[in-house]
Amino acid sequence: MTDSIFFRPARGWVGDVIPLHHEGEYWLFYLHDRRDPAQPGTAWNLVRTRDFVEYEDAGVALPHGDASSQDLNAYTGSVVADGGRHHLFYTGYNPAFTDEATGTPLQVVMHAVSDDGMRSWTKLPEDTFGAPGAGYEPGDWRDPFVFRTSPGEPWRMLLAARRDSGPERRRGLIAECRSDDLRSWTTVEPFWDPSLYVAHECPDVFRIGDWWYLVYSEFSDRFCTRYRMARTPDGPWQAPAHDALDGRAFYAAKTAGDAGRRFAFGWIPSREDERDDGAWQWAGDLAVHELVQQRDGTLAVALPGEVRAAFAQETPTVFRPVLGTWAGDGPSWRAEAPDAYAVLVTDDDLPDQCLVSVVVDIAPGTTECGVLLRTSADGDEGYVVRLEPRRQRMVFDRWPRRRTGPMQWQISGDVPHAVELERPCDLPPGRHVLDIVVDGTACIAYLDGRVAMSARSYDRRGGGLGLFVGEGSASFTGITVTTRT
Repeated sequence: MTDSIFFRPARGWVGDVIPLHHEGEYWLFYLHDRRDPAQPGTAWNLVRTRDFVEYEDAGVALPHGDASSQDLNAYTGSVVADGGRHHLFYTGYNPAFTDEATGTPLQVVMHAVSDDGMRSWTKLPEDTFGAPGAGYEPGDWRDPFVFRTSPGEPWRMLLAARRDSGPERRRGLIAECRSDDLRSWTTVEPFWDPSLYVAHECPDVFRIGDWWYLVYSEFSDRFCTRYRMARTPDGPWQAPAHDALDGRAFYAAKTAGDAGRRFAFGWIPSREDERDDGAWQWAGDLAVHELVQQRDGTLAVALPGEVRAAFAQETPTVFRPVLGTWAGDGPSWRAEAPDAYAVLVTDDDLPDQCLVSVVVDIAPGTTECGVLLRTSADGDEGYVVRLEPRRQRMVFDRWPRRRTGPMQWQISGDVPHAVELERPCDLPPGRHVLDIVVDGTACIAYLDGRVAMSARSYDRRGGGLGLFVGEGSASFTGITVTTRT
């Protein structure tokens, strides 16, 4: 099989990504999750890419410490350059190191430096520091993100932290420390303290034009990466109408960019026991979205052009109508189903790795339409990327759903779709472009170059492609299935 478009190491999984643009390449440090029951510790590994298609796995970049070291687990952080030296800041965690007063395992900021272009790192344990005491929980002081607004200004470090009092699930805040030398840090007033979530993981700040952006991952009753925008790096931070970069299946995203482009690097989590009903797990496959600034300053989430260009070999698609009234052939079809459901499918299996692209022209009043992936010959079973204009959303669904008993009605019918993957979007009547990258059990759907929805599909590994319309009409044109050459 062709190498995965969503990178994963030969052994293990991709955890939080710490991206850096360096000498024309993206250096993607990441937490290497081995899922070893012995819990031997977590290191930073490194993978490099120029095009988000071909990856060079460089293995361990920052080794974790031993069982007696505070960085038995070297967790998320950031890398910055100052002069000819690179500075790496990371979270140190070892459950054997606890707070004296509460017994809580500590999280601390740790520091390493490189003078050889990041080929090797020297740890500086004397620079280690934790939460400042009163006002903060000692067990939440992680994900240091270091930046400065301009050369000569103090360095600023943002941290995922929590207040030590208040409602339990609303104590999360982004703490801030400042430094002139990248070694001694002073805690200042919180960068953002909105009393919204359990925690704001993996904070990340960047600027495009006149706007500053704060990206963070919501750790609460929902797990997703969100963003805020402001005219200054100190806020006030505004929530855009659609503030999530993706849904539940894309997490802990951090950003990097060069030459006027910006990309978000996160991971598509695996599911327990590799089942569609399995619980979401920590870590998975690397996924990359391009962030494109719109006229109003909001961010669109798009398929990187480099990934699109990699899928250049077209696969013939021959559709067969199953239900409803269809007109057309080849790459163009139209369904009229004002009070019914219409579907057509291919008899050939969808390639295990491919890009499905289609232009959908949705008539006014249409309830639903979209694409079926790995569908059965009658179009009834498979995975669904469904556009719902009346609800202004795109969802990921599957059939059959989980069965709760032997009777016909004993299904998860009260769950209308994979609700944690629901993506709000603008779906007025007219033309919309849907691109779906499928790669083994992982996939990402992009709508209109603005909205992304990542997902997993384990239970069905074979099946064809389908198109459908429910209670309305729609035209499908430019239908292509392409593979990598």
